[in-house]
Amino acid sequence: MDNFQKDIDERANLALSNKFELLLFRLGSSPDSEKSELFGINVFKLREIVPMPTITKAAGMQSPLLGMANIREQIIPVIDLAAVAGCTPSTGLNLLLVTEYARSTQAFAVESVDNIVRLDWNQVHTAESGVSSRNITSIACLDSDGQSNSLAMVLDVEQILYDIVPSVRDAAPKEIKARTFKFKPGAVVIVAEDSKVARTMLEHGLQSMGIPALMHNTGLEAWEKIKTIAREAQAAGQHISERIAMVLTDLEMPEMDGFTLTRNIKRDETLKKIPVVIHSSLSGSANEEHVRKVGADGYVAKFEINELSEAIQAALDKVAG
Repeated sequence: MDNFQKDIDERANLALSNKFELLLFRLGSSPDSEKSELFGINVFKLREIVPMPTITKAAGMQSPLLGMANIREQIIPVIDLAAVAGCTPSTGLNLLLVTEYARSTQAFAVESVDNIVRLDWNQVHTAESGVSSRNITSIACLDSDGQSNSLAMVLDVEQILYDIVPSVRDAAPKEIKARTFKFKPGAVVIVAEDSKVARTMLEHGLQSMGIPALMHNTGLEAWEKIKTIAREAQAAGQHISERIAMVLTDLEMPEMDGFTLTRNIKRDETLKKIPVVIHSSLSGSANEEHVRKVGADGYVAKFEINELSEAIQAALDKVAG
């Protein structure tokens, strides 16, 4: 048990050094290739891996939903991940990856699991310009020198669940609580979020709150924009708060994760007063402790707009007070 807890603590501490662990698995061959491609998912999203249990299919349930499974006395939906990715498993769907995403638990059926690799986030690159699948958020280079063709496609869990699970799509509240945010005229919120569907939901949510925002696909992209705005503000003789009201960032992102982005902001004398709220599907006490360690001003799980609004208000009040 002590070794098990040590492994958990070590894995959690990777988040403070722009590193993470990726579970590699296979779904079978795709229509345009006989090769079985590698896919990956962040280990922090994974609760456990179990052999394929008995699946109960409800009336009217259609692919890629396989049905429901009883995992440790919890009834959870099972998603055929091979069908989502357009792959055909040669040996069938043999394992379930039981995952926890924000406010839900679900299982993904896969053909096989390879191993777990430890990577730096700068080994992961956004896939939006190079991969056509809407369900792939990034490509991980599995060799640290970046010169190898050993790659894994990282799944956009947010997109997959949004497309398949009705409760995720219907999570928006019927009524948004009215709030007045104390932003200086002309200031914007910098947003870093690599998932396309999560980015769209955030953009619409911020618009409904009357908050102007600049959207970015990666932490590194957001960091470069922040530095550019800071230089422009300094040249104009302005305080950074006149240009940037807040930073809202995901945790898992190609090139630079949210912890590193937050730490960069809070270590910079010019930028450290900018409120930072972390908005993530990764939950748990370990992540919340890391949020405090890197100096973030708030943490909220995806995606409930009134909770996000409350976290933004609290972070602004904290900095103002």
